[in-house]
Amino acid sequence: MSANIDTFENRLSSNATAIEALLDKLLSSEVLSDEITRPERLRAAMHYAVLNGGKRLRPFLVVEATALFGGDREAALRVGAALECVHCYSLVHDDLPAMDDDDLRRGKPTAHIAFDEATAILAGDSLLTYAFDIIASTQGALAESSKVALVLALSRAAGVGGMAGGQALDLAAEKQSPDEQGIVTLQAMKTGALIRFACEAGAIIAGTPANDRARLRLFGEKIGLAFQLADDVLDLTADAATMGKATGKDASRGKGTLVGLRGLAWVEATLNRLVCEAEELLAPYGERGKVLADAARFVANRKS
Repeated sequence: MSANIDTFENRLSSNATAIEALLDKLLSSEVLSDEITRPERLRAAMHYAVLNGGKRLRPFLVVEATALFGGDREAALRVGAALECVHCYSLVHDDLPAMDDDDLRRGKPTAHIAFDEATAILAGDSLLTYAFDIIASTQGALAESSKVALVLALSRAAGVGGMAGGQALDLAAEKQSPDEQGIVTLQAMKTGALIRFACEAGAIIAGTPANDRARLRLFGEKIGLAFQLADDVLDLTADAATMGKATGKDASRGKGTLVGLRGLAWVEATLNRLVCEAEELLAPYGERGKVLADAARFVANRKS
């Protein structure tokens, strides 16, 4: 492993520690103003679903994209925590028997196994709602106009035209395999939309000009596709112990993937191209873009 990747992974780990400390506080039993109470079993399920491991890549991208433009780190951490709540809600619901019916997530029992189905559904509902609470209540350097922009961008990334819609397409793909463009669309929605938001959010937090926001949005789209391509490869080649979840499920359910359609050699070439395109987008920022460039390489080359 190169020194650059070692340094990057240390930074990723450091950011994860900061995000997890904030999430632990946000998901405590402390009752906020205008809340009546926090039912303990529901709160515990939310805490379990969020703080059960993971690389915290999405909040990392928020923090580092914000840092690229010299934006406020505390605001970035809170927006990153909100995004992680949305991501983890989606995992809780994806794992349900009515969806992917998984028993294992990050090497531990899924939320509906550890608690029960009804509690898992409510935990997901509550995490999604709480995400927008976290953004709206963020104090400090985040302007009100930025909060509105973040809420709108996250809503679009998470909803019917983004992640949730992508899950609907994914379920439909079990009955009829989509063509190549259909797979690209599905993956851009289910996986790519939240990664796109993570990168674009940094520009919003920092209050950058529109061209910077568009550049970071496109960067997020590139690495979002790379993330899913790498995930498809791992689903074929890695074992459940390494991944912390069941593998080989796409093939067993007859779902089409770009790996299945195009083969591993094409995917590897595409990953290399996407990393190069992502680096080119960061070129105007010089050395300041190095961490995000390392992130693009990490996403494409990850082993779990």
